[in-house]
Amino acid sequence: MTRTGGTTVEDASPAPEPDADVTDEGPGTSRGPGVSRHTAWRRGLASVLAVALLATGAVLLVEARQLRDTPATSNRALTDTEETTRVVGDVSSALGKVFSYNPQSTAATKESAKRLLAGKALRQYAALFGQVEKQAADQKLTLTSQAVRAGVTRLGTRSAHLLVFLDQVYEREGKAATTAAAQLSVTAELRGSRWVIVDITSR
Repeated sequence: MTRTGGTTVEDASPAPEPDADVTDEGPGTSRGPGVSRHTAWRRGLASVLAVALLATGAVLLVEARQLRDTPATSNRALTDTEETTRVVGDVSSALGKVFSYNPQSTAATKESAKRLLAGKALRQYAALFGQVEKQAADQKLTLTSQAVRAGVTRLGTRSAHLLVFLDQVYEREGKAATTAAAQLSVTAELRGSRWVIVDITSR
């Protein structure tokens, strides 16, 4: 307000606006000129995102490690062609020998079984072959078996699981031959340089 002579004149200049960066948080709490609420919010968001990215990276690392350890990646049947071929050959040959006989060759078949079978498979075979041997002699029965298709479902370092399809021809003296098919689940183990059958299950 300005006094001119005896008259008082009001000052028309506008009152200054409060600083945009000054808050009403009380003395000593106002932020500096380079830091605003918007900047603080952005810094907080950046911290949250960094934590989230670290957590996501840790989860992906664990999942990748689990993927490397899954059974599918440890199944050598998917990668080791040479060993897969060898186990198929050994198992197919063994099944053809132990499931083929005639009245004069049952003793040789039993000896083959002792070399080509082991464990549960050999025990089951020995328990049943006594009956087979008698039938072969009494009925002049001949059985010829051949593996026509075999696939390795799982191959480990020293064990393998296979699915094998056999064609079998039964012949009795004086009668026409009969053909049948068999499907077997086979477990084999590597014993020395040869795959030996340790379990046989009919499917």
